Amino acid sequence: MSSLFAFPGQGAQQPGMLQALPAAPEVRACLDEAAEVLGQDLARLDSAEALRSTRAVQLCLLIAGVASARLLLARSPAPDYVAGLSIGAYPAAVVAGALDFADALRLVALRGELMQRAYPQGYGMTALQGLDLTTVEGLLAEAEGPVFIGNLNADNQIVIAGSDAAMAAVAERARALGAGLAKRLAMSVPSHCPLLEAPARELAAAFAEVPLRRPAIRYLSGTTARPIHDPERLRDDLAFNMCRVVDWHGTLRTAYERGVRLFIELPPGAVLSGLARRVFEKGAVIAFQGARLDTLDALLRQEVEHSR
Repeated sequence: MSSLFAFPGQGAQQPGMLQALPAAPEVRACLDEAAEVLGQDLARLDSAEALRSTRAVQLCLLIAGVASARLLLARSPAPDYVAGLSIGAYPAAVVAGALDFADALRLVALRGELMQRAYPQGYGMTALQGLDLTTVEGLLAEAEGPVFIGNLNADNQIVIAGSDAAMAAVAERARALGAGLAKRLAMSVPSHCPLLEAPARELAAAFAEVPLRRPAIRYLSGTTARPIHDPERLRDDLAFNMCRVVDWHGTLRTAYERGVRLFIELPPGAVLSGLARRVFEKGAVIAFQGARLDTLDALLRQEVEHSR
């Protein structure tokens, strides 16, 4: 029996998400460090207007995840695993002890800038629900214009990435085939597809100068759905996850098969918790946001007792 901290990706952001974090010394220290490294006032970073920027969104997700995890770890046992969806891989790596928070801040700021610069408009991502992978792949093969598989979130929940026109055409055909949902996501960048190979190579060059360590907490890759122990493999995973398909469903299955029975989603939101409940037939799935700290602490301690 073991536990996992999960960190959400872009699309989970909420205006005021940093201001909504618990008022605790651990959170304040994290926010102060981020403000110093970035050289900017964080009070403006999570406004609705600021969150139109890919850079701001990704930084807010990193900061919220690390601050919340540090608050919880200051009083509770560490999880056995960490995993993150897309940008969520960065707070996961920080919490695992593999990447310094200051380095993560600088890399994520660059990551957001590179992605935004590559596709400032006319591209994004769309969620399809109710169709299997084979059907969606068939729709993409017939599409005119660039559109690719981006995320595998569940057996029947797939996210595609590409141009607005190509995605709209695929969404229309998906609805005709019975898709219960075909929704354009709050993303202005076509993530997790070959369109971002060039920005990923630029980010990899910056990563070459950053020290990484072997994770102290087991790190599950959201791309390969497998643990990564080697720092160089982790470097590759983080730098190139923007242009590789996210297999979140596979990651959840791997965690469950390895004995994870406590899934805690770090802020913001609870989207990953909903996906986890489809896989975790036994155990507990809970989101940090809206939960009491003493409840989360009790669950982590209970999991430690069960694993003895």
